Amino acid sequence: MEKMIEIFWTNKAKNDLKNIFLFLKETISTDKSFEIIYGIIEETDILKNHPYIGSIEEQLLKLRRKYRKLIYGHYKIIYSVRENRIYIHTIFDTRQNPNKLKTK
Repeated sequence: MEKMIEIFWTNKAKNDLKNIFLFLKETISTDKSFEIIYGIIEETDILKNHPYIGSIEEQLLKLRRKYRKLIYGHYKIIYSVRENRIYIHTIFDTRQNPNKLKTK
């Protein structure tokens, strides 16, 4: 029996979700904010069975770890795969300057 891949959210990624929620809550609504946050989290579930489904993140190619991305709405979910674990590193709003991702 194959071991299930575990998804691990870094503190940075958790903080990103919190900040996205707080921003959306003020600009849209609490209900829509929850919907978007849950959507981002649910989007990562596909990685349990298909960890390499996300494309390589071109903005982070110079780093030694290979980062991949999933897209959910306006958000890039940046992750890496190591052994039987998926690390969600950051959630990046694609409406920002793409060069900001390099500094995250």
